[in-house]
Amino acid sequence: MKFIIDNRIVLSRSPQGPLAKYIVPFAKAMRERGYARYSLYRQVLLAACFSEWLRKRDIALGGITSDHLRRYLRYRAQKVRLCRGDAAALRHLLDFLSHARVIPTKKKLPAHPLTPAERCAQAYEQYLRETRGLTRATIINYVPFIRSFLQDRFGSGPVTFSRLCARDVVRFVQRQARRLHPKRAKLLTSALRSFLQYARYRGKVRLDLAAAVPIVPNWSMSSLPRAIGRDAVRQLLASIDRSTAVGRRDYAILLLLARLGLRSGEVASLELDEIDWKAGQLNVCGKSGQRNDLPLSVEVGQAIAAYLRQGRPRGSSRRVFLRARAPVRGFRGASGVGSVVRHRLLGAGVDAPTYGAHQFRHGLATEMLHKGASLGEIGELLGHHSPETTKIYTKVDVDALRTLALPWPGGVR
Repeated sequence: MKFIIDNRIVLSRSPQGPLAKYIVPFAKAMRERGYARYSLYRQVLLAACFSEWLRKRDIALGGITSDHLRRYLRYRAQKVRLCRGDAAALRHLLDFLSHARVIPTKKKLPAHPLTPAERCAQAYEQYLRETRGLTRATIINYVPFIRSFLQDRFGSGPVTFSRLCARDVVRFVQRQARRLHPKRAKLLTSALRSFLQYARYRGKVRLDLAAAVPIVPNWSMSSLPRAIGRDAVRQLLASIDRSTAVGRRDYAILLLLARLGLRSGEVASLELDEIDWKAGQLNVCGKSGQRNDLPLSVEVGQAIAAYLRQGRPRGSSRRVFLRARAPVRGFRGASGVGSVVRHRLLGAGVDAPTYGAHQFRHGLATEMLHKGASLGEIGELLGHHSPETTKIYTKVDVDALRTLALPWPGGVR
C-alpha cells in the first residue's frame, strides 16, 4: 500500500524500522526549510530506506550514530548508484533527530588534549564573550594572536604568568609585526593589551605589562577611501530585475547599503522586529553591539516591503533577508551580503573600485560631504564611535583641499 505524506510525497509502502514514526515530522521540517519537492522526496526516501536498514540489523533508536550513516552509504553504494546530496540528506536526518532529542547528542571531543597555552587562550575567549560581551568578529581576531603569544613564550609547557616580562612582549611584537600588514599588526597589539589587562584583572600578573606593548606605526588617513560613484550606483540598481523574488531581495539589500551606508554584517543580521514602520526607523545593531536608530526613507521602505510581501520565503527565521535556496534561513554573516554585491556588480558590468560592500558606505559619505553635510552628521549616520574615523572623508573633498594648496614656487607658465 502506498504511503502518502502531506499530499506531496508518495512512498511505495509504509516506513519500517526504528525511525518510522519520525519520517512524517522529518518531512514537514524539511519542507519548512524550503526544499523543493524532488529534493524533499529524496530526503524522505533515504530516511525510510535507512530506517529499514537499521531494522534488519537490530539497531535501536538510542544507538544510532554518525558511523551508521557511513556504513549505510557504503551498503547502498553496492546496490544502487549514489546521488549527489545523499550524504547531506542523511546528515539532515541525524541533525533533526538530535535536535528533537530522539537520539543522544554526542559532544565532539578535541582531536588532541589541549595544551596549557590553548586552555589559557580558551579561558580568555570565554572572558571576552561572557564578561566583555565583545562581538564574534573581535573574538575571532584576538584569540589566535594570544594563542600564538602563549605558545611562543611557553611552548607546550605550563603557562607561568610570573615568568612574563616586558621583554617577552616587545620581542613577540617585533617578530610578528615584520610579516603583518600594518592594520593586522595594530590588531595584534590591541589583542595583546587586552589579554595582559585581563591577566592583571585576574590577579595573574602584578605589573602593568599592557603598557609595555609597542606602538606599531599605522599612519592614519594614508589612503583614499574607495567609494562607488553615484552614476555607478544608479546603473547597478537599474540593472536588477525586480519581477523576481531574488531581484526584490537584492534590490532592497543594495538600497540599504547605498542609501543608509549600512555595513554588510548589519544588513545580514537585520531582523523584522528592528523595523519600526510607524516611526519610519530602523534600529540597527552596529559594532560592539551598539544600537543606532536610522531614518527609513520611502524608497528603502518600499523596497523592503515589496520583498517581504512578494519574495521572502516563509520560515521561522526573524531575519529580514533570507537565502533563496534551501535550507531557507538568514545569511550566516557579512560574506552572504558580500556575495550578493559581487554577483550584481559583475552581472551589471559596473565600473566600480572594488567588488565589496563597503564601497557603498564610502560612496554615501562622499556624496553627503559634497552636498554640504558636516563630518559630525556623516559620522552620526554611519555610526562612527570617534570623529577621527570620519576625518578620512576630508581627503575626498578636492574643492575644499584646493583652497589649502600653496602656490608652486616660481608660478605656473
